[in-house]
Amino acid sequence: MSNEQVNMPQFPKPIWKEGVELPRFSTLNEDIEVDVAIVGGGITGITTAYLLTKKGYKVAIIEAGELLNGTTAHTTAKITAQHGLIYDELIQNNGKDQAKLYYEANIDAFKFIKTTIDELQIDCDFSEEDAYIYTNSEDYIRKLEAEENAYKELGINGELINEIPVDFPIKAALIMRNQAQFHPLKYLKPLLDYIQKEGGLIFEKTTATDVDYSDQPIVITKEGLKVKSKFVCVCSHFPFYDGLGFYPTRMYAERSYLIAVKTDKDVPRGMYINAEQPTRSFRTMTLNGEKVLLVGGENHKTGQGIPTILHYEALEEYAENAFGINEFLFRWSAQDLTTLDKIPYIGRITNNHDQVFVATGFRKWGMTSSTVSAILLTDLISGTKNKYEDLFSPSRFNANPSVKEFITTNLDVAKHLIEGKLEYPLRDINDLANDEGSVVNVNGKRAGAYKDADGKVYVVDTTCTHLGCEIEWNSGDRTWDCPCHGSRFSIVGDVIEGPAETPLGKVDLD
Repeated sequence: MSNEQVNMPQFPKPIWKEGVELPRFSTLNEDIEVDVAIVGGGITGITTAYLLTKKGYKVAIIEAGELLNGTTAHTTAKITAQHGLIYDELIQNNGKDQAKLYYEANIDAFKFIKTTIDELQIDCDFSEEDAYIYTNSEDYIRKLEAEENAYKELGINGELINEIPVDFPIKAALIMRNQAQFHPLKYLKPLLDYIQKEGGLIFEKTTATDVDYSDQPIVITKEGLKVKSKFVCVCSHFPFYDGLGFYPTRMYAERSYLIAVKTDKDVPRGMYINAEQPTRSFRTMTLNGEKVLLVGGENHKTGQGIPTILHYEALEEYAENAFGINEFLFRWSAQDLTTLDKIPYIGRITNNHDQVFVATGFRKWGMTSSTVSAILLTDLISGTKNKYEDLFSPSRFNANPSVKEFITTNLDVAKHLIEGKLEYPLRDINDLANDEGSVVNVNGKRAGAYKDADGKVYVVDTTCTHLGCEIEWNSGDRTWDCPCHGSRFSIVGDVIEGPAETPLGKVDLD
């Protein structure tokens, strides 16, 4: 095993983009009118557009960057209702009926994806696999036992077992049978083709900044152009429009990390995740006819914690110890939003907005949650009864555990807001090595500086343009990240991920 073979890639890139050519679309350059404006060009927005187009609605997808370049391209791409240890918790906090609905909604999403693949004859590496939660911690065996009891109560096809097909020891594992995995970009490309063929409009590099909600909703872009519609679907990961729903106070952002490697040992089929922390999740896929292992985990709140490159190194060490790394192919990270009660917000953005809908807070399980969202939003728009409407309603506010999480989330935001303002940076720009970024002192003020591999320096204002928190340097992905609500910016200050809509200010070194 040579050192050259196993060197970590210098820059992050998701494996899903390798060898997949996606169509590119023009920027909106005039006011338009459609039946439904869909903001966000990931799996949620595209699937929603596909379903509405099938029902005869004229749709427009508006994407701030490029389609399928956000969370959808940075997933592990598991199609499963096994969302960690969730069902016992849902029964305790929400009751058996709501927990069963949550399971059924995600199984319906699984069935929809499978049916769509069959109908459109999509070659997207779809394969049905068993999903496993395993543990090597005595403390988690009882939690797995409680989760198994929840499975039995809800009629879930699974049970507690003592070993898994992988060649390393475990203390216990919980299997959920007949789940699936696929290649998300290969799956979505034919849906895009269908939307276009049926007259749907798709725009890239078109940033939506507001919704003018008077007689009918009008999406306003950064350039001042207008998209008039009967309905708006906010599918932009973090809602670009809040509608006084106070979403920043009711969700928090977490980052997680993934690597793709070729291994010395053969890794069997199946989808695996551990119960304890730090998270270790893995599954295999095929790239250019060869088996590749995807390993994920190391989640933490965005903009907080240890230098992010260390998370990649931790996953590399795990993969090497468990399977042996023959070649290190790709590394990338993902950002996910978690709601107060861990159930996504899908539906009317507030009770007062009958024509503006939102889908957010998928908690790392976006492949099924996005599809649940698309089906539910389509039903709400078309006036079709959907039994999951109340479960996912963004206007819900359960007293337990929502109040406690609401307080905790906002105390954490306040803490980082205050700490960032009080911090006095000690580093100087001249201290930076090539390819290093840091908070620095510029004329007595806090600034963010990155020196590239050629020694060119980029300096930005470190005040997040969303609500004024102070951003931190992300060494693993070379971005500036906000610890309060998860906004992310490039080295020149451009928005990579919301809720921020405007770039960071530039700092004049003169």
